[in-house]
Amino acid sequence: MSKIAYFDCFSGISGDMVVGALLDLGLDLGVLKREVKKLPLKNYTLNVNKDKRHSITGTNFNVKVGKGHNHRTYLDIKNMIEKSKLKQEVMSLSLKIFSRIAHAEAKVHNCKVNDVHFHEVGAVDSIVDIVGTAIGICELGIDKVYASPPPLGSGTVKTSHGMMPVPAPATFEILKDVPVERSDIKHELTTPTGAAIIKTLAEDFGNMPDMVICMTGYGVGDNDFKEIPNLLRIIIGEIKGHPAQRGQGSGRVPSGCGQEERLIMLETDIDDMNPQIYEYVMEKLFNEGALDVFLTPIQMKKGRPAVLLNCLCEEDKKDKLLEIIFRETSSIGIRIYPVDRHCLERKIEKVATKYGKINVKVSYFNGKAVNIQPEYEDCKKIAREKKVPLKAVLLEAQKEGSMRVPPGRGQGS
Repeated sequence: MSKIAYFDCFSGISGDMVVGALLDLGLDLGVLKREVKKLPLKNYTLNVNKDKRHSITGTNFNVKVGKGHNHRTYLDIKNMIEKSKLKQEVMSLSLKIFSRIAHAEAKVHNCKVNDVHFHEVGAVDSIVDIVGTAIGICELGIDKVYASPPPLGSGTVKTSHGMMPVPAPATFEILKDVPVERSDIKHELTTPTGAAIIKTLAEDFGNMPDMVICMTGYGVGDNDFKEIPNLLRIIIGEIKGHPAQRGQGSGRVPSGCGQEERLIMLETDIDDMNPQIYEYVMEKLFNEGALDVFLTPIQMKKGRPAVLLNCLCEEDKKDKLLEIIFRETSSIGIRIYPVDRHCLERKIEKVATKYGKINVKVSYFNGKAVNIQPEYEDCKKIAREKKVPLKAVLLEAQKEGSMRVPPGRGQGS
């Protein structure tokens, strides 16, 4: 069973509203403060309080910054996050969000990505908003995110570059290919930070997916509009047996098959490349978001031996991965076609073994455990530390995992 979050952006979205909603959902403020302190940021305080908009109570989050903070380039922020001791998944998600903003700003201002100067976004409060969002998503164990089309607002907004039309040019650039809604409210409802967060997180935009609602949180915005409550609502629920990509795929998932998602397969034949290059290409593809990369030996016309390179990815990663394949290999043509993937529900269980605690991945079909697989990296680490054969650790973890979650046992039974 997957935990999903639906971002109901009926009044737009901003970074502080996202963090406020995540706190309202149960993100521990102490954990947020502890994790944010892993960044070398100074002269700021986090303010959290309950507030109301149109009689709806939510959590207002903002960062109060003292005088003297500096603007930063994208490279400054990237280095800051990469050198921190943030968890890997928090670091990765934060960098993805900032990268989206940097590429949009670079296009708008016609400069190199690493040279983009962040002003509003580069300030301490926006760094905390983005990293805080990543912390919240990871701490709450959210597997997938969906969202309603965000309204953008209208009018003008004052920025470090002077007066700008609403939506700001960077917001438009970030939200390319995303459905949005018009709004006559004379205010910036969706900020560049909010746009980058939801574009990065959301797998699809539209109506709320079929799910069992578990909890709802409200993030309070700084404004109080007459027309609509200035709130971001996030609904967390559990989903079983429905397509992971709403509006995509060919219909319902066959009973027990877990989740269905529509993906893209990139495929090319290569018969004239140094085989040492493949490892490097695969590493680059995985680093840029490929879900799977594999090589198959094939025989082409006139008996020529060759390699079939396949790269599975999400739609929004396609262009970047195409560029890598064309730049790094000798391919002159790549086939592209959609594929539907069905995945079993998965859950990580920690089991105690005579060698120590080891994570095992349990896969479920029709709500019953059908596969129990020890996490390889955990077993490898313990084998090295305990100086025992890796196969012994794997067998022990498999045995203890099967005892804790016997094959066929349902979740929560």
